Amino acid sequence: MNRRELLALLAAGAMTMTSRPAHARASRPLVAYLSRSGNTRAVAEIIAAQTGGNLFTIEPKPPYPRNYQANVDAAAKELEQGGAHPIARLPNLAAYDRIYLGWPTWAMQMPPPVQTFLRQADLHGKTVIPFNTHAGWGAGDGFQTLQRLAPHSRILAGFSTEGGYERRGILLAIKGERRAAVEREVREWLRRLGQAA
Repeated sequence: MNRRELLALLAAGAMTMTSRPAHARASRPLVAYLSRSGNTRAVAEIIAAQTGGNLFTIEPKPPYPRNYQANVDAAAKELEQGGAHPIARLPNLAAYDRIYLGWPTWAMQMPPPVQTFLRQADLHGKTVIPFNTHAGWGAGDGFQTLQRLAPHSRILAGFSTEGGYERRGILLAIKGERRAAVEREVREWLRRLGQAA
């Protein structure tokens, strides 16, 4: 094979690689989450491991009180006033088409920092895939709040699982055998959505 034939072959290969349609290129999703006692973080880590996603922590700024009742009181006041709490920063969302968004249920609602994230983030045209942890009463109105605050996004069916119960002193519950069970639940959820890595 002479030099000209080799260059033509390499050019054809480059054309094949660069002319693939955008939907055929795999992109890593973002897995953004708020977690107080570590359960939502555990689910976020499981999703990231199963999808190849990049983790991003939604950080309340200022942070909430560590004392449980003080945290409940502060969040309840914010929820009554429209559900806003400042956050430290936003990720570079331009790099992502798919965003997994997770939060714990607070007073049967989406926590204020996650609502702030949704109000500040440009999610127009992006696929948002919600996940949630709770203390036994479910996701509350969190998934409905997501629909309201991200009206120009494609929102897929959410995942919700029981985490800790801080009022009773049960903090990180998604560990050991429980974590293995949640990993199986997440894998099945992702398979149903067609989102598995």
